[in-house]
Amino acid sequence: ASKKDMLRFDLFALYALAAALEALKDSSLPGEELDTAGVVLGSGRGGISTLEQAVNNRPTAFTMAGSTVSMAASLCAGRLGLRGHIAGVSCACASGTAAIGTAFDLVRCGRLKAVLAGGAEAPLCPLCQRGYGNAGALSKTGKVSPFGPARDGFVLGEGAAVLVLEEMDSAVSRGARIYAELSGYGNSGDQCHPTQPDPVGEARAMQEAISDAGLIPSDMDLIMAHATGTVLGDAAEARAISDVFGPDIKGAPAVCAVKPATGHMLAASGAFEAAAAARAISEGIIPPSSNAGNTGNSSSSANSDNPLSLPAKATISTVKAALCNSFGFGGVNTSLVFKKLSAPDTI
Repeated sequence: ASKKDMLRFDLFALYALAAALEALKDSSLPGEELDTAGVVLGSGRGGISTLEQAVNNRPTAFTMAGSTVSMAASLCAGRLGLRGHIAGVSCACASGTAAIGTAFDLVRCGRLKAVLAGGAEAPLCPLCQRGYGNAGALSKTGKVSPFGPARDGFVLGEGAAVLVLEEMDSAVSRGARIYAELSGYGNSGDQCHPTQPDPVGEARAMQEAISDAGLIPSDMDLIMAHATGTVLGDAAEARAISDVFGPDIKGAPAVCAVKPATGHMLAASGAFEAAAAARAISEGIIPPSSNAGNTGNSSSSANSDNPLSLPAKATISTVKAALCNSFGFGGVNTSLVFKKLSAPDTI
């Protein structure tokens, strides 16, 4: 990014551009297809640091445009020459997975042949720290302990993750590296509380994604959990997983929580975890879940909020199908299902 870009655009949009450039390079999508490709990017907070600076100092000519949630998608489209469908999606912490699900629908209905999709967030500012802190969501210990009995909240992180979604025939015909097949998307609402999650709604999103993929729960080898480390959030997700997969699911499927390593990147976390699921399928390695309350390598026993067993170390395992969960304020629940291709990853 140039110095002019740094002044005009919030950091979340610049993160998105960097991730999109990497994704496009990895995809080897031909230049002639970019003109009709789309970009759908999620962000929960948009340019919140830019707005905070404007309030504390004074707005600039680019304050309002540069902080808009859709500006990440617009910046990527402009710099990469994408003239297809452009959208910014804002569903709180579910924004990244909702953006990928939206892009998935655009491709499979035939509207677009290729879409860049994911999430971007830059919430490391005093306003977010105080806001989430006053809501009781941040860890006082500075450590995320997903599903653990002593969990007390999350640690904020920031960044971006972007995936290239493309029609299967097109990707195969040009010999693109295909990590996994995105085959299911679920989205449900709690109609409950602005900040208190509802396991019934979360379970509905999981079931919808699995059914959309033409699978059943027992087909899942991996669950990339939302797992923020909050008291209410983890309890609700564990209950929802138990409702979908049965009360005793230790070991199958594996459950993975990566936010102890990444921090909670809000919208970017769901997109990053989707990418991690695709890589787990492609490479046969399940990421570790550090600091988890009941890890597969720990002698700690499960508590009432945690019927799950999380691997404390990276695990070599064949993953044929993976479920990714993201849940946000306002009761927005999203889930994605990725499947392993019958063909080799490199075609």
